[in-house]
Amino acid sequence: MPSPKILEKKKQVVSSLVDELKSANAIVLNDYTGLSVAQDTELRAKFREAGVTYRVIKNTVLIRAFEQLGISGFEEELTGPTAVAFSDDVVLAPKLSKEASDKIKVFEIKGGAVDGAKVEIDKIIQLASIPDEQTLRGQLVSGLIFPITSLAMTLNALAEKGAEEGKENVIDLVAEKSEESEQAEAPEATEEAQAETAEEATEE
Repeated sequence: MPSPKILEKKKQVVSSLVDELKSANAIVLNDYTGLSVAQDTELRAKFREAGVTYRVIKNTVLIRAFEQLGISGFEEELTGPTAVAFSDDVVLAPKLSKEASDKIKVFEIKGGAVDGAKVEIDKIIQLASIPDEQTLRGQLVSGLIFPITSLAMTLNALAEKGAEEGKENVIDLVAEKSEESEQAEAPEATEEAQAETAEEATEE
């Protein structure tokens, strides 16, 4: 039987892990059997740079931590070597785990938990396909900037056209084009008016 000192140390390890996992919206369990030292070092660096916690944890420690967090159903998954990836961003841990699994054949996703509840591997894969927050922000900014960029390109084209035609200001060219457009529409309007007048005369 372990000494009280060892038991106390294990409790502290579990308690520390529980504190970390409390704020994690996504937890992914991975099997890293067969991973080389170089591959492991590379993965740790990549996860760390992305803001995802990644480390190897004993299954017994994970089981106790999950019990305290009210997460259950991992009896089958928590066997053999387990590397845990978790993040506050619900997408990041699944995304990096999926990327590692695609790149390294021996690295496999065993399962995971989202918002404090166990989910199947399919759910982890689905989350991995969603753009992360940084990418979504970039897409949003691009969407907001595009109309402005389009307007700038149009104005620039008008300025070049104005320079070719000797116009000093873009507004002069716009006014001229507008006047030409109105003149082109005028005959059609006149024809419609004449047709209406003729129709009224016939009815009388």
